[in-house]
Amino acid sequence: MEISRSVDRTRDRVSDPATNYRGNILIVDDRHDNLRLLSLTLSAHGYKVRCATTGAMAIRAAQSPWTALILLDIKLPDIDGYEVCKQLKSDEQTAGIPIIFLSALNETFNKVQGLAVGGVDYIAKPFQIEEVLARVETHLTIRRLQQSLQEQNLRLLREIEERQHLEESLFAEKELAQVTLQSIGDAVITTNAQGNVRYFNPIAEQLTGWKADEAQGLPLSTVFVIVNEVTRKPVENPIAKALLEKRIVGLANHTILIARDGTEYAIEDSAALIRDRQGQILGAVIVFRDVTESRNLARQLSWEASHDALTGLINRRGFEQQLIEAIASCQDSNQQHALCYLDLDQFKLVNDTAGHVAGDELLRQITTLLQKGVRANDTLARLGGDEFGLLLTQCPLSQAAKIAEKLKHLVHEFRFIWDSKTLSIGVSIGVVAINHTSKDLMEVMGAADAACYVAKGKGRNCVHVYRLDEEELIRQRDERHLVFQISRALETNCFCLYSQKIVSITSNPSVDHYEILLRMLDENGEILAPNEFIPAAERYGLITQIDCWLIETLFSNYHNLSGQQFSSKGLYTINISGDSIGNYGFMRFLIEQFCRYQIPPQTICFEITETAVIANFEQARYFMSELKKIGCCFALDDLGSGLSSFAYLMNLPVDYLKIDGDLVKNISHNLISQALVEGFNRIAHAMNIETIAEFVEDENILEKLREMGVDYAQGYGIAHPVPINFNR
Repeated sequence: MEISRSVDRTRDRVSDPATNYRGNILIVDDRHDNLRLLSLTLSAHGYKVRCATTGAMAIRAAQSPWTALILLDIKLPDIDGYEVCKQLKSDEQTAGIPIIFLSALNETFNKVQGLAVGGVDYIAKPFQIEEVLARVETHLTIRRLQQSLQEQNLRLLREIEERQHLEESLFAEKELAQVTLQSIGDAVITTNAQGNVRYFNPIAEQLTGWKADEAQGLPLSTVFVIVNEVTRKPVENPIAKALLEKRIVGLANHTILIARDGTEYAIEDSAALIRDRQGQILGAVIVFRDVTESRNLARQLSWEASHDALTGLINRRGFEQQLIEAIASCQDSNQQHALCYLDLDQFKLVNDTAGHVAGDELLRQITTLLQKGVRANDTLARLGGDEFGLLLTQCPLSQAAKIAEKLKHLVHEFRFIWDSKTLSIGVSIGVVAINHTSKDLMEVMGAADAACYVAKGKGRNCVHVYRLDEEELIRQRDERHLVFQISRALETNCFCLYSQKIVSITSNPSVDHYEILLRMLDENGEILAPNEFIPAAERYGLITQIDCWLIETLFSNYHNLSGQQFSSKGLYTINISGDSIGNYGFMRFLIEQFCRYQIPPQTICFEITETAVIANFEQARYFMSELKKIGCCFALDDLGSGLSSFAYLMNLPVDYLKIDGDLVKNISHNLISQALVEGFNRIAHAMNIETIAEFVEDENILEKLREMGVDYAQGYGIAHPVPINFNR
């Protein structure tokens, strides 16, 4: 019989002499420290352990007939753990081995994916040894119990086959079968060769709602009513199918058992034939169990992976998948849809004045409000924060604009009451058509985002419909492409550092000055100057990440600077953005880097612009004072470009003043520029601050600066920027 062969193979797999151990475990991980820790720990607890570092090695190693359990990392150098699991589950020889995933990917989505491909459990990294041991032992115990149950079922089937020929022992064998079947946790029903019920165990009675004596002799289809949980259509009777096809049959997924009283249970089952010694079919047996709880849990995890917990709306991942399908439908047929990108106006004000609890409640109420304004077949999603997406299916652009105007009006008229306060908000909406010209998700979402940005620029609480020929949108599209390049450069380390020497023009300095400059490599390997990508980085919130990259790259290579174009005793000037100055997390990061790489603070000068100081004076002063405490110095750049230059000089701990290059380059022929530069220099010296003139492009400018008593000069007339090649 097929059941016999299957059980025999299972018995053979665990009958190896190695079973003197508590269990035989295969660990798959490309990190040797993880392998060593798990191997030593499990070995110390009596387990037999083998290790693999790649997916291919794991698949080969799992073929060993005594492998009882696999601990499988998701990220492997050749194929990921999900694919390894799929291949093992598709192989009859390894399909029964329980697989526990190990991964630092701890999102619900990753857990669901692991369970979906056949894993039995999921342990997040960094893991606790106690948790690993507990879960390993639990699943080995479950496997041993399953094998024991299979053996019991095998004995039962053999008893049924032999009972006509062993009449003298029929009573004893029947009693043994009754005790076994009534004590197991699965429901068992046996039938005769015509499919009529012969036996019910107590669990079968409980799940079907039929008593054994009532069901006796009835067709199985009468007492075992099963339907598909999605379509509600009847599912083919597994025993009838097993009798017809003369093989073991398993239920399809999503099968529901409807009990006699109407209660529904999600079940899993298998049906097999009962034969006598001559191979004649005597009947069939079906074994099934209630999996309602585990199926509900899987359904809940799947829902959470694609929905926003706060509002109950589809989240960005689920929404983007629907957008992809909508775009594809336009390519296959002459359909037209529309996308609305909604960004609430003044939402931050609610959070700041009433708190985040109020902000969450506002988002829930806005969700209810928006749902009233959309059609039943449209999809509303929360994309994150106070941003929403709306997919309007089978909707021309003109109608989409009207729906957007309606939503704008609903939000504008809405009043949010919290703690006796009445607050009002608005919404900016970008609308874009989805048709046969739409290329992909990135293009459509980018266009909608750009249109929303234009709507905000009009004064907020506006609707803007995307048009391909709009200059502003084209500029934004180009800028977003640049943002993509910046993000890629951060991920792939495609920035590089240059240095430019700053020379003393009035005396021999005790140290040499160098300004550290940043460049970026575009997707073609061409070098981009800062003014080509820094504005986009500032607009889209990437500038602090860039500052962090520059600091860590320079500091980690600091002790390799000497021996190049640098002096062994140098002062290195680093430009810091206004966003980073106002970011307390960046300041903590910066101070940590000094300790981590043992950088002498007195060799580092931070250069900040006057405009950055103006944007947030108090944060700038705090940032400078904290770093001055550890020994760093500061240069104020572009002095003269603002209107309050002298007031800032008097209230900031500045060591160097960099005079705006637009003034410096004109001093040879412009008396006003000359007077301003001379005035800034005198005031700085009166405050005991040294001066640096930028944009020194020729000898005439240099001589003028020397006559004025300016301390340092920087520019192409002194030295061009050169790339830094760190010595290793």
